[in-house]
Amino acid sequence: MITRAPGLISIHQKSSTRGRPCFRASVIVVNHNGGDTIVPCLDSIERAADDTVEIIVVDNASADGSMEQVVELFPSVTCIRSIENLGFGGGNNLGARYAEGEYLVFANPDTIVTPGWWEALVEALAADPAIGMVTSRILLIDDPERLNTAGNDVHLTGLTLCRGMGRPAGEYDVPAVVSAVSGAAFAIRRDLFQQLCGFDEGFFLYMEETDLSWRAQLAGFECQYVPASRVYHHYRLRFGPNKTFYQERNRYRMLVKNLRWRTLFLLSPALLLAEIVTWGYVLVGDRHNWKGKIRAYGSLWADWPNIMQLRREIQSQRTVLDKQLMERVTAELDFAQTGEGLAATLAGWIFTPLFRIWRRFVLGVMRW
Repeated sequence: MITRAPGLISIHQKSSTRGRPCFRASVIVVNHNGGDTIVPCLDSIERAADDTVEIIVVDNASADGSMEQVVELFPSVTCIRSIENLGFGGGNNLGARYAEGEYLVFANPDTIVTPGWWEALVEALAADPAIGMVTSRILLIDDPERLNTAGNDVHLTGLTLCRGMGRPAGEYDVPAVVSAVSGAAFAIRRDLFQQLCGFDEGFFLYMEETDLSWRAQLAGFECQYVPASRVYHHYRLRFGPNKTFYQERNRYRMLVKNLRWRTLFLLSPALLLAEIVTWGYVLVGDRHNWKGKIRAYGSLWADWPNIMQLRREIQSQRTVLDKQLMERVTAELDFAQTGEGLAATLAGWIFTPLFRIWRRFVLGVMRW
């Protein structure tokens, strides 16, 4: 359902583009009970925008009055309301469906962007057709001299971590190919987003951007970190009651959809090690939600036919070998990102060398 207010871009106006983008970029923000963060986020986006940019806010059934604030304070923003919570991927897909920009730029509602942030992303995409997705230098809003992430690192077992987390803001100052973009702030060409069929809405929450990054790479494109695009993020490692479930379920889903069976077989020792790592973390740091791991296995089994259908579609369209994808993943797990202390230190000493050895073996054996 589209909520229209005076000054908003209407869907009807899309017909005037005659098949061509009406804007250079569409900035899409998904809101769900955004509270005090959505207004400053949109204020910063609006200040950084010009008349070649449209701003779209998709509201995922908020009940805190935040969307009413958006409608009142930002009359030039397109507001799309969903009567149900579609999740991160579903909300962004809905926004992309009504976007008129040549490039789609996604930002979390708890970010503050800086002038030039979207131009830097779009210019990087425009400069090199081999680049499919680009992501910002994302800084901690509560500690702006420290990085939240400079793109994401994907482990060979699918675990995804922030690249450069906690490092000084001046580091990672050079553009680089990365394993995945950060969903907090990234951009993609609209035609590529459509080619990839957007986000997998079956994820609902967490790791959607990693899955999309992998699918873009399998289609022959690179993901690039663009340090000239600076964004501040309200980031704090939190574990709600369903986070373990979503992260683990979605990791399995991503691996099964995107990798060939022989790759999964070859990775099986590393995947078993990852089960030890994740179970250990759950039992030590998130023991109240340990059932989330069990639920993840059950959900994967229950949705298996649908996952197999998605897998067939991805495998039929891929142009890149699994080996090329595996060359971009890491064997390093930054255990400090999940906690400090003796347990994290010991885990790093024990597991990191094993993952390094197995990644080296996998890359030496793979020919597909």
